Amino acid sequence: MTSALEARGLTQRYGRRKTALQDCAFRLPEGRICALVGPNGAGKSTLLALAAGLLRPTAGTLGVLGTDPASARDRVAYVAQDKPLYTQLTVAETLRMGAELNPGRWDAGTADRIAGPLDRAARVRTLSGGQRTRVALALALGKRPELLLLDEPMADLDPLARHQLMGALMADAAERGTTVVMSSHILTELEGACDHLLLVAGGRIRLGGDIDDLLAAHTLLTGPAGDLGPHTVVESRVTGRQLTALVRHDGPVDTRAWHPTQPSLEDLLLAHLRSPDAPPLLIPSASTDTDGTVAA
Repeated sequence: MTSALEARGLTQRYGRRKTALQDCAFRLPEGRICALVGPNGAGKSTLLALAAGLLRPTAGTLGVLGTDPASARDRVAYVAQDKPLYTQLTVAETLRMGAELNPGRWDAGTADRIAGPLDRAARVRTLSGGQRTRVALALALGKRPELLLLDEPMADLDPLARHQLMGALMADAAERGTTVVMSSHILTELEGACDHLLLVAGGRIRLGGDIDDLLAAHTLLTGPAGDLGPHTVVESRVTGRQLTALVRHDGPVDTRAWHPTQPSLEDLLLAHLRSPDAPPLLIPSASTDTDGTVAA
């Protein structure tokens, strides 16, 4: 299985005191739509910048599309949080620049469709934040990337525009087989669009793998407070006489004592974010171990 991203011992420090990423090891198979999730300051933006070739790691390696980030740059598109654009250019001039910088790859039809209703004669500096997002996404998708990196891409869009652009983005990715890594705090947005997850917390990968497999590895148990048996407990809370626990089931569930239900993606993420000491889990497709064992 070919990897779009593969990290081994990946570490990024800023100066002597701040460590954004620490000894991360994971792989992201090609063709996935990956949600990159974590609290502020967890290292998400750093990871995306490393994949885009804008930073060099302090230690370890990060492979991109089977090579190094610098060599893969023509095949990667990156939309940063602040969406830097040349503000003195018009929308039309910006799209023309995209075509000239990406000869042989540029898809004018896709770029024009994503730019949508924007006045092509308007200068970028006159556009709202949401309109600039449209221009930045038009540049990124017009490049026809094999790997698309998005850092909080929809944060400044209204709900209707977010829904429309997310639909266009997912349709384009499905048609071309593009690998997408998307950082976002809007969990409901990710749940409907993504099939793979990387949860970053404390500079490390806490969860990684296909979302269906990660959800299947966990169970929500509800019942009288008592022994949770052989299961690895991620989080437990007591309400009145009832205990609710998210567990990684390491054996059969005793249904006489517990009522098991399938957690949602939001249940899974919030439980792991509230429990930073819970053991990490990378399923085999996300692990860099050749034998498919769990890695952190």
